[in-house]
Amino acid sequence: MKKLALLFSVVFITLTFVGAAYVIYYSGTVNAGYATIPMLFALVSITFYKQKK
Repeated sequence: MKKLALLFSVVFITLTFVGAAYVIYYSGTVNAGYATIPMLFALVSITFYKQKK
């Protein structure tokens, strides 16, 4: 379960950077949720990973 939480955090952090690049590429005219929603899930999975440590 601990490794799965770490894997999810890495995936969601990657999606956060991809979403941020997408928002920057379109000069902020698209929804910023493309970057913030994956970051929220990344923070939750990192917190879960730290609790299992």
